[in-house]
Amino acid sequence: MTHSTRRSIQDFKISLLFLSLMAFFSCKQTGKQDSGHKYTNALIDETSPYLLQHAHNPVNWRPWSEEALETAKKENKLVLVSIGYSSCHWCHVMEEETFEDEEIAKMMNENFISIKVDREERPDVDQIYMTALLLMKGDGGWPLNVIVLPNGKPLYGGTYHTKSQWNKVLTEISGMYAEDPKRANEYADRVAAGIQEVNVVQPSDGFEALTRDALFTSVERWKTRWDPEWGGNREQQKFMLPINLDFLLNFSLLAEDKDASEHVRLSLDKMAMGGVYDQIGGGFYRYSTDSRWKVPHFEKMLYDNAQLISLYSKAYGLFKKTEYKQVVFETIAFLEREMKYEDGGYYAAMDADSEGEEGKYYIWEEQELRGLLADDFPLFSNYFNIERQHVWENSSYILFKSQDDEHFAAENGISLSELQEYQKKWRTALLNARQKRIRPNIDDKIITSWNALLISAYVDAYRTFEDPVFLDRAKGIFNFIRAHSYKEGRLLHSYKKGGRPIDGFLEDYAFLIKASINLYGVALDAEYLDFANSLAKTVETHFTDSASGMYRYNSSNKLISKIVKTDDGVLPSPNAVMAQNLFQLGHLNYDTASMDRSKSMLSSMVPLLVENAPNYAQWNALLLNQVYPYYEIAVVGDRGTDLVASLHKQHIPNALVIGSLSESELPLFKGRYVPGETFIYVCRNSTCKLPVQTVAEAMDQLGSF
Repeated sequence: MTHSTRRSIQDFKISLLFLSLMAFFSCKQTGKQDSGHKYTNALIDETSPYLLQHAHNPVNWRPWSEEALETAKKENKLVLVSIGYSSCHWCHVMEEETFEDEEIAKMMNENFISIKVDREERPDVDQIYMTALLLMKGDGGWPLNVIVLPNGKPLYGGTYHTKSQWNKVLTEISGMYAEDPKRANEYADRVAAGIQEVNVVQPSDGFEALTRDALFTSVERWKTRWDPEWGGNREQQKFMLPINLDFLLNFSLLAEDKDASEHVRLSLDKMAMGGVYDQIGGGFYRYSTDSRWKVPHFEKMLYDNAQLISLYSKAYGLFKKTEYKQVVFETIAFLEREMKYEDGGYYAAMDADSEGEEGKYYIWEEQELRGLLADDFPLFSNYFNIERQHVWENSSYILFKSQDDEHFAAENGISLSELQEYQKKWRTALLNARQKRIRPNIDDKIITSWNALLISAYVDAYRTFEDPVFLDRAKGIFNFIRAHSYKEGRLLHSYKKGGRPIDGFLEDYAFLIKASINLYGVALDAEYLDFANSLAKTVETHFTDSASGMYRYNSSNKLISKIVKTDDGVLPSPNAVMAQNLFQLGHLNYDTASMDRSKSMLSSMVPLLVENAPNYAQWNALLLNQVYPYYEIAVVGDRGTDLVASLHKQHIPNALVIGSLSESELPLFKGRYVPGETFIYVCRNSTCKLPVQTVAEAMDQLGSF
């Protein structure tokens, strides 16, 4: 999806499709006033940082609600829906240029019902209108601005607008609506029908499409898009997309594909060395604005960093590169230092801007570096490319590396251990200096789905590095969600003290079920499996879409179309994750119905994943486990924890590894506990080899099943 920052003002144009529908409007200010502020609107009662940023605009913003739409119907007004998020740079720009302008606000207030939406609070609303924008224009981004009829059906969609562009849009759209409301309604009906069509999935009634040929064709077509020099896909701007690299890592192992393995390694190397990684404080920025991972868009998102902790942890287990371990530990340190709520749980995002400038918190002037580093500056400048040809925006530098540590140390006549000591000293000095700066704002919502991704990240880090602190943190997040975002058997989408509860979406359930299964696999506590089974039943009851065989994005039907989210974005497809959950729960519970449901969902997606693998990598990950033998490895006995940990370190992508320290009624363990003994059972399709007592023996059985 193209980000709005890529759209220059000169290139902005209103589609001919919309010119026939545009109209005129004007406005008035009705918001209450607040001491110290000239204007205050209804957003003052919200807790979302993004909505609160607009609470003192002269625009009479309202939060998304049925009441706002009902008001529009009663007053026969168009509805302006503006969607963004707190760390969105161009959302801030449009607010300052346009929504703080009193003349623009007057036009909006007199002629529109204006609604502000935090896309992280209401991803369903965002999904509906982003789909509309993509149908209308072919690309999209944030801020996402749509003008809709009182029934919610869209007439116009766009992203960032200058003040003059926005004035023109408001004038022409409202004028067209006033002059020819019938034509406007007909067009809006067509767009709404298009949104519904996008969310139609044809269910599959057979599993014939689940073949290795489909898998290999998918990857071979994808290979033509890989960047052989810088990693990732060939694009002018690059997103890290850990979903894709995680699948390719597992594919390279099972398919013994050296090209895929090398592509993953190259991508991970270049990302970790680039400016897209915070070389001083740890953690990844949102994306790279160039093709070489050098210049980032500086916001930091929890979901990116959670998934990248998982990816680099797994990659370290395979490639044993010290830099990967460093990325994991530094990124975790960043989250603990900057993003953790004092009562548990982790915040959503950290802004790109501080003091009104993007990246100001993270960039460096040469003279400042010389003062901080003294005699170390020449070596530091060589390591992090402090050279005039790499200057950014006239005088500043973004730190990035051109070589890995081993080669840099050799070229500069120092040992690797000496370089690591220099790194520690440099990072300490610069981090201390940076923490004296004005920090970017934090979006302090604690989003259930994103925190679930972090649970899985800590589990993956624990599997690789065996640090019990990581397991404790995974359990801590789980306990926080149970305490604050799980009420009467249902999940809430996010938590903020005093905030309005919003029902959980499919992604919240899917990601937390997966996290619970992952926790069960390392903690060996049946509580986590029971919770996963319970959430799965809730999904089945409240989210099932019988027409498609998939699951709806939300449990209610209050929007203009249902949403059946099947493709990956920066987050994995929640339907793909649910299909994986059903696959694993089916193996755990010996539930063939769940496994068949999973296969049916996957079968529906095979044509899409063959044609467009990068957008369906999560489905491809499931296909990988369907077309290669899949094993259950059950460890039963007092030494279960140690043996399970050893098995996890083998990185077996086509096996479910679980354990029990005592008697259990779970089918994989039933009748297999022997006091004083510990056995490993290697099974496939409910058929098990004779029990063994060492990991080496179990691995031999896998190879000869």
